Amino acid sequence: MTEVINVKILHLVLKKKWYEMQECGEKNEEYRELTEYWRKRLIDQDTLRAKPYTHVCFHYGYTQRCFINRIDSITIGRGCPEWGAPEDRDVFI
Repeated sequence: MTEVINVKILHLVLKKKWYEMQECGEKNEEYRELTEYWRKRLIDQDTLRAKPYTHVCFHYGYTQRCFINRIDSITIGRGCPEWGAPEDRDVFI
């Protein structure tokens, strides 16, 4: 019997530094500001929970170079400044 897997992919465009850190496994989180744009993309407005993304496709700028990782969770909090998170405010992680 074939198992059907419901895959929902979030596409994120990254700059070279962050893309390469993600690709080699040095960085395992990505950050987005708590703006209306990202709230609409990441939060279900009816349930106020994270949308059910299962994977993230990281794109190296606007090139064809990309790779996919599984998403463990989408949370709000303070990230790691060495990985690009602001030191003074919460972000989507």
